[in-house]
Amino acid sequence: MKFLYVTDLHGNIWKLNLIFEIARSLKVKTVINGGDILPMGNLLKQDDFIVNFLDTYFKKFDSEKINLVNLLGNDDVAIFDDLFEKICNKYSYIFSNAQRIVKVEDYEFIGTNYVIDYPFALKDRCRMDDNEFILPRQFGKPVISTLKGWSYIDDWVSYIKNLTTIEEELNNLIRPNDFQKTIYIIHNPPSNLGLDVCSDGRRVGSKAVYNFIKKNQPLLTLHGHIHESPQMSGIWCSKIDNTICIQPGQSQQSQDFLIYVLVDLKEMIYERYIIDKFNNSFI
Repeated sequence: MKFLYVTDLHGNIWKLNLIFEIARSLKVKTVINGGDILPMGNLLKQDDFIVNFLDTYFKKFDSEKINLVNLLGNDDVAIFDDLFEKICNKYSYIFSNAQRIVKVEDYEFIGTNYVIDYPFALKDRCRMDDNEFILPRQFGKPVISTLKGWSYIDDWVSYIKNLTTIEEELNNLIRPNDFQKTIYIIHNPPSNLGLDVCSDGRRVGSKAVYNFIKKNQPLLTLHGHIHESPQMSGIWCSKIDNTICIQPGQSQQSQDFLIYVLVDLKEMIYERYIIDKFNNSFI
């Protein structure tokens, strides 16, 4: 089985459309979108993108019988999760993968989209890594999305300590039949591998994710979240014992490059590609 993995497109239409064209031209029957699918900007208008673009976009995959496994990310506001699910459920080949298992051929894909608490405002999917996690200094007032707009949280420390940690969320995921035929899509990269390096050199990977992978040894894990990490560290693929961990990165929305990985599970070959927008050439 072959699949194409891409992440952190943030509503970039030319990238989304090109991913479909690449999958169709290569006759790849499964595409994994690993999080942060919806546009930045006015986050409370992301429903417009779901209804006016993604519905038609999903229909193209469905008509070609290409499986599209989607994971919403930390910049995809949670108030539109139900709408996103509704649009996905219209189609036979479109799947929402957050906190779920999706079976494709002989493999099971399990997704989770929580991230370690970061210092920025939006907190819909933020969690403590584990009970010993030290919260970062905050810049901007913490908010969560509601159907009435932003809800400001005065005491974020108390609030987050009443939520499940990433460690707990991982342990609560459905168990696969066979870890050796399981691919985890975990938006937050693990610690210790160089897949989590920010532009200022900070490493923001999850210890809980690392420990979960090390303990369970799935075939493969797919990550994203820190767009610039491969550029900063020079690493987009690593291993935790026998598990291969992939974080392809992504150019920022203003940059004109698409980054994705093509995976052949039968041969365990994985190749990273960077495409220039203006001439579709490989870099």
